[in-house]
Amino acid sequence: MLGDFGLLGLFFVVAILFSFMLLATPILLRFLGLAAKNKPNPIKNSTYECGMVPAGKAWIQFNFRFYFFAIMFVAFDVLTVFLYPWAANLNDLAGYSLGAVAILVAMITVGYIYAWKKGALKWQ
Repeated sequence: MLGDFGLLGLFFVVAILFSFMLLATPILLRFLGLAAKNKPNPIKNSTYECGMVPAGKAWIQFNFRFYFFAIMFVAFDVLTVFLYPWAANLNDLAGYSLGAVAILVAMITVGYIYAWKKGALKWQ
């Protein structure tokens, strides 16, 4: 049984070593003096807007609807990610998968109807 999971264990060891290497490399380069020195100045610390002089403050408050529509997009995108493999393999799947997908679609539909009834989908 240990032989079956040996490749998986090797993968985890390599992943941990790679992560450690990514964290240790900048520290080692800084210690050896090979990394670029940090020399802040007003031009480097200024806001860059495509070569134009920045206008206004950088800290502005965005409308909540932007975030809401982004969350709705992610929800429907996740739904698509789950539905596509199911639809591509529909002939080989049993009735259990149809029930699971029906529950998933029902949950997304209930959330969509709730948002619609609350008026959250109206752009004003």
